[in-house]
Amino acid sequence: MEESLGEKQFHAWSWSVEECLKEYNVKLDKGLSTYEVEKRRERYGWNELQKEKGKPMWKLVFEQFDDMLVKILLVAAFISFILAYLHGNEIGESGFEVYVEPFVIVLILVLNAIVGVWQETNAEKALEALKEMQCESAKVLRDGYLVPDLPARELVPGDIVELRVGDKVPADMRIAGLKTSTLRVEQSSLTGEAMPVLKGTNPVHMDDCELQAKENMVFSGTTVVNGSCLCIVASTGMHTEIGKIQKQIHEASLEESDTPLKKKLDEFGNRLTTAIGLVCLTVWLINYKYFLTWDLVDGWPTNFRFSFEKCTYYFKIAVALAVAAIPEGLPAVITTCLALGTRKMAQKNAIVRKLPSVETLGCTTVICSDKTGTLTTNQMSVIEFFTLGGKTTSSRIFRVEGTTYDPKDGGIVDWNCYNMDANLQAMAEVCAVCNDAGIFCNGRLFRATGLPTEAALKVLVEKMGVPDSKVRSKIRDSQLAANYLIDSNTVKLGCCEWWTKRSKRLATLEFDRIRKSMSVIVREPTGSNRLLVKGAVENLLERSSHVQLADGSLVPIDESCRQLLLLRHLEMSSKGLRCLGVAYKDELGEFSDYYNESHPAHKKLLDPAYYSSIESELVFVGVVGLRDPPREEVHKAIDDCREAGIKVMVITGDNKSTAEAICREIRLLFGRR
Repeated sequence: MEESLGEKQFHAWSWSVEECLKEYNVKLDKGLSTYEVEKRRERYGWNELQKEKGKPMWKLVFEQFDDMLVKILLVAAFISFILAYLHGNEIGESGFEVYVEPFVIVLILVLNAIVGVWQETNAEKALEALKEMQCESAKVLRDGYLVPDLPARELVPGDIVELRVGDKVPADMRIAGLKTSTLRVEQSSLTGEAMPVLKGTNPVHMDDCELQAKENMVFSGTTVVNGSCLCIVASTGMHTEIGKIQKQIHEASLEESDTPLKKKLDEFGNRLTTAIGLVCLTVWLINYKYFLTWDLVDGWPTNFRFSFEKCTYYFKIAVALAVAAIPEGLPAVITTCLALGTRKMAQKNAIVRKLPSVETLGCTTVICSDKTGTLTTNQMSVIEFFTLGGKTTSSRIFRVEGTTYDPKDGGIVDWNCYNMDANLQAMAEVCAVCNDAGIFCNGRLFRATGLPTEAALKVLVEKMGVPDSKVRSKIRDSQLAANYLIDSNTVKLGCCEWWTKRSKRLATLEFDRIRKSMSVIVREPTGSNRLLVKGAVENLLERSSHVQLADGSLVPIDESCRQLLLLRHLEMSSKGLRCLGVAYKDELGEFSDYYNESHPAHKKLLDPAYYSSIESELVFVGVVGLRDPPREEVHKAIDDCREAGIKVMVITGDNKSTAEAICREIRLLFGRR
């Protein structure tokens, strides 16, 4: 088993679940035994990224002097010191003033070495950031018992692990079974794509495929944003995808290639050394008659006389000329300029491993940039939403400011609907209750747990408020006092909590690719049940029979109303927005008195095939437009690149219209919007 396990563990995506369990010699309801775990750990080691040995300090210091100009300065400092010493003895002085020149040269070299070592040490620390992406604990099945908080480093191939919403994946694992109808995982840490990937259990019949295509695998360092599942650990430690990334980073760090600037400086140093050597030798030799004399007899030189004192004197002159010719300030100026450039880049969160690498920016002619998370914030936010007004032929568009998950970031433009009519109340209720996301605060940065789109909807609800003015005032006061934080990192969403307490959630109809929607059954304060739905606009319109107007009245959807809704949807999509439709249903038939799993109709909620029929005859409320907005600093960066003659290209896997809309907004593309 071990031999085949070692050979095939990286191809678990191509096996069926039964083949995986057989190959790993494990049962899904028992897990590995303690003996088998120890046996496998001896072979595969701990589930952690290796800490590569960094260069010792003495080597880092030594490398700072491995430069032609620096070597010339070392020689110049040594000769300058000797000359100062000899000159001081001649004139009878031995004070510090005599050694100012060699001291300054040595000080320049020391400062150069300090800056270089400091910069490279900081870069080495930055490379350790990958380890922070690893999970600390996991829920693992061992010896037939579920261990809720097993240290993730103790996992071995074949372990059975349970994952739920918000969990960080502790190793590369094969999905063995879904506990919910859908499972989605956010893999941007590996792929750069913000959109969560829908996962399943079916084998992928390819021995070699890209990471995105492995839809039955979850990878270390990624996050579950929807659903729960059971998995079989396939790869641990340095054999995981994130481990391979660390290995590639380490290998890249060992590659030594000179930049154009360093090559030119080395070439300049070699030529300067040769030129100075020849000039000094020439100056010394043309004065030979002063330290080498002779008598002429019959035209032939005889009785040679050599003056060591004069020879030394003219050698000092030649050396002094060499010291004067060496540009002692050049390495210092170059190091200072590069250090200042490095400092500016560090302020922009750009890590520079070696000082000469800063020079690469000066040689750049084309920049190929990813969109998600690079040009954009990698945070979904609601930009605008619309609902119908008092007629089926009129609509109201509300624009929303703020591009982060901080509820206090921006607000709804010209918002005066604090009492909230029926449409706005239905919009807020669906966004708050038909939602599994949360928000936490890491330092000053607000992050989403769960789907980014759902987190953005909850932020919208906080900006909309609640219809009860007294409750709204209490929520606002408590939020101002607590600054939205419950503890060190949990964000209190008072408005969302008010809606979830008001509409008790009874059941969830998970999202799937066929109907492209998600819904929840809730118990309203009136005691009746209601179905709250959100999903793709076109799909919800097909399943909707009525629309709700601002006064709460329901009107059958006619063709003109449908065309108006589709037109508004098209306008939002053309701006690069991701649109979500919002709807509800009050007449639930056999689910009108649904209460829990013991209800006779509960079995239909276990089969996604019934979901479309349940989500029919809906009442359409409105549309929410979301996007991943550009970073504020991107506009100026694009303009600076254009002025510098640098061409910027965007490489993204997003929809073409969405990418074009973002590129137009950052002024990378010009033309009609």
